[in-house]
Amino acid sequence: MSLVLLIEQILNGLQFGVMLFLMAAGLTLIFGVMGLINLAHGSFYMIGAFAAAATAAATGSFLLALAASLVAAAVAGAIVEMTVIRRLYNRDHLDQVLATFALILIFSEGTRWLFGSFPLFLEIPEYLSGPISLPFGIQYPQYRLAIIAVGLLVAAGLFALIARTSIGIQIRAGESDREMIAALGVDISKLYTFVFALGAALAGFAGALIGAIQSVQVGMGEPVLILAFVVIVIGGIGSIKGALLGALLVGLTDTLAGFLLPAAFGLIMEPSAAASVGSSLASMSIYVLMAGVLLFRPTGLFGSS
Repeated sequence: MSLVLLIEQILNGLQFGVMLFLMAAGLTLIFGVMGLINLAHGSFYMIGAFAAAATAAATGSFLLALAASLVAAAVAGAIVEMTVIRRLYNRDHLDQVLATFALILIFSEGTRWLFGSFPLFLEIPEYLSGPISLPFGIQYPQYRLAIIAVGLLVAAGLFALIARTSIGIQIRAGESDREMIAALGVDISKLYTFVFALGAALAGFAGALIGAIQSVQVGMGEPVLILAFVVIVIGGIGSIKGALLGALLVGLTDTLAGFLLPAAFGLIMEPSAAASVGSSLASMSIYVLMAGVLLFRPTGLFGSS
C-alpha cells in the first residue's frame, strides 16, 4: 500500500464528506428548528441534479446548471412547505414520516414522467476536467478538489448566516423556543418556509455537484439520505458544526474502510475472499462509528442534552 494511494483515498473521503454535509446541514436545520422528520429531503437532492443536467444540456453552461439546481430545489422546498409540511407541525412523527414518504413517491414518479426512466449525464466543465499535480507526485481530479473547496465555502457561509445575521438569530431562537419568538413578532411561518427552502437548496446543490461524477437518475437521493441521517445522529441534531464534523467522519470512515479492510484481509486470505469480506465489513463501518459515538455521547458530538 503506497502513501500516494492512501492520500488519494483521504481526499476522496473528504470530497464524500463535504457532499454529505450539504445534505445533512439542511436536514439538521429542518429537524432542529421545525422538529420535522423529513424523509423527502433526498428528493430535493434528485431535483437539483435533474435541474442541473437539463439546464446544462440546454445552455451548455455548468455555472447556470448549478444556479438552476439551487433555484429549482429551493422553489420545490418552499412549495412543499407551504402546501404540505405546514399542516404537519402539530402532528406526531408518524404522520410526518408517512406524509414525507408519500412525497418521495410523488417526486420520483413526477421526475420519471418528465425525464423518463433513463439516466441523464452532467458533463464536468472543461476548466475543471483532468487532474492537478499535488505534492508527492499525486495526480488528483480538479473537479473533486473543487467540490471540497466549494463545500467548505458553503459551510463557512452557513456558519456566518447562523451566527452573525438577524435571520440566523431568529433560526437559533426558533430552535430554542418557537412560541417566544412568535410572541415577539417574528412571522414563524415565513421563517419556517425560509429554513425549509434553504435546506432543500443545499440538498439540490449537492445533487448537482455529484451529478457530474455519477449518473443522474430517479431515486438517487434515498441512499444519500440514509447517510445524512447517520451524519446528524453522530454530529448532534440541530448542530451545523456537528453536521460538518459528522459528515467528514462518515466520509473518511466509509472511504478508508473500503480501501484498508480488503487490503488487510488480503494478508491472511485469498484475494477474492478478502475483497468480499473486507467490502462487507467496510459497509458496516459507518454504523459501527455511529454506535461508538452514541455509546459515549448519546445526543451526538455537539447535540444538546
